[in-house]
Amino acid sequence: MGLLNKLFGGSDEPKEENALPWIELNAINQLDDIQQKSNEKTQFIFKHSTRCGISRMVKKQFEADYNLNDTDADLYYLDLIAFREVSNEIAAKFQVLHESPQLLAIKNGSVVAHDSHGAINNLDLSQFV
Repeated sequence: MGLLNKLFGGSDEPKEENALPWIELNAINQLDDIQQKSNEKTQFIFKHSTRCGISRMVKKQFEADYNLNDTDADLYYLDLIAFREVSNEIAAKFQVLHESPQLLAIKNGSVVAHDSHGAINNLDLSQFV
């Protein structure tokens, strides 16, 4: 299990030294706030499946590469297994087909970019702030 644990990680909890400014997304009513706040600052939503090794790997790489700060954007984390209804509402509200893992960039009330799986880590997030 050691090799698999190293590849896919044993815990979903971010390590303190790599902790990102995650904002937990766990209620549908937060989506209106996110859309409104996107008029002032870019909002990112990271949808993560806690049961998926690929999702875990993408999340770890995302955390390692993330280089924005709190003034650039807000970063939301959605555990889509625990809050599937929120994930479904994101798909409906922002007209983006559900995938996992998935990252959405929301600016001026609309999704300006989204990607899923390994392509998440190819997005240059600085172009959306």
